[in-house]
Amino acid sequence: MNAFINHFNFQFRVGIRDKQAFMLNYLFPLGFFFMMAFIMVDINPDFLETLIPVMVTFAIIASTLLGIPDPLVKAREDGIYRTYKINGVPALSILIIPALTAMLHLLIVCTIITVTSISLFDAPVPVDWFGFVFTFMAIAAASTGISVLVGVISPSTRMTVLWSQVIFLPSMLLGGLMIPNSLLPEAAGKIAQVLPSTHAMNAFNALGMGSSADFNPWGSVVILVLGGLLAFGLAVYLFSWDSRNAERRGSPLLGLLALLPFLVGIFLS
Repeated sequence: MNAFINHFNFQFRVGIRDKQAFMLNYLFPLGFFFMMAFIMVDINPDFLETLIPVMVTFAIIASTLLGIPDPLVKAREDGIYRTYKINGVPALSILIIPALTAMLHLLIVCTIITVTSISLFDAPVPVDWFGFVFTFMAIAAASTGISVLVGVISPSTRMTVLWSQVIFLPSMLLGGLMIPNSLLPEAAGKIAQVLPSTHAMNAFNALGMGSSADFNPWGSVVILVLGGLLAFGLAVYLFSWDSRNAERRGSPLLGLLALLPFLVGIFLS
């Protein structure tokens, strides 16, 4: 337990002291938040109504998808995991600590976003804090789980960037951050339900902000939690200690199974 706590403390400090990690955990999401708050609200005053859920969701997917996978791949390529294996560190600890520290950073950043949105920009206050926090935990779990899985299945840092962008860019365009799901064409709206950000916005709006939902908001929460747990479980199963070892417990294509809860949700919504 002491080793786990020390590893957690070290990983958390790295997220603040390392320049790249600090930028992805804090500077990038907060900088984008202030830019959107000052510019988009003037262009479209209605954007203020969704400022908090949009910026919280953006901070989560940006910090996790862009910040978690790359260090996992670099540590494997540098042989750090071989040392962990020799010293008896289980794969579960190696993967769960980055996920937990990322969630702690996200809690700090999203608290800043929420408080600042209310105090500086007069954004609407969440009407149900339980629903808001519960949704935050669900999307944070889904995003960290998927991000860890991306880091595990990516053979190189170049592929890590590719896989992360495959999720991040559609989330920005179709995931309800810029265009509400209700305004998308029916086919595009269904496809968008494969994205965690779509379910996050649906749940945030309905359960936290008291707005109408495009589909079952509690169903969205369940899908996010199941998707995150499945992705993390697949990451543990597919984990490789050494990039030089071509043998794997399973094919990286098994990672696509993490989409299963989201695909099932399309037919149930």
